[in-house]
Amino acid sequence: MNKSLQSQKDNYTISTDTTIFDIETIHRYLSEESYWAKNIPVELVRKSIQNSLCFGIFLFDKQVGFARVITDKASFAYLGDVFVLPEHRGRGLSKWLMETIHAYPDLQGLRRWLLFTSDAHGLYSQFGWQPVPEQLTHRIMQIHNPDIYLPSAQ
Repeated sequence: MNKSLQSQKDNYTISTDTTIFDIETIHRYLSEESYWAKNIPVELVRKSIQNSLCFGIFLFDKQVGFARVITDKASFAYLGDVFVLPEHRGRGLSKWLMETIHAYPDLQGLRRWLLFTSDAHGLYSQFGWQPVPEQLTHRIMQIHNPDIYLPSAQ
């Protein structure tokens, strides 16, 4: 098992130590602010953190950002739930977070990474991310339940 990563920049820290993560802050952002996980139950946020490689951004001891990588640490990784709280944006934190994730030892040499984004193409393209070429999109399949967290879907 890897030791937790700690990286410092100014008064900010990035950590992979999930025992210090503020589940309430992460849940509030994902369930109320994100477009991809609206209304997600807190139990699912906890479970997703327990079963993923997670990176938290902290200003002193206050959580201000988050990202989650779902991976086998051998060939594949899915990057999701990436956010920096609005009041901390514009400080290069998301770029630093991506640099930290891409440099993480267990994520080296992967054959494929995937993510879905509707608004952060500029950030990810700085790290080599590209849209899936149109001639390959026919290979991608999914089961998608976009309303699964809504009360009527339960």
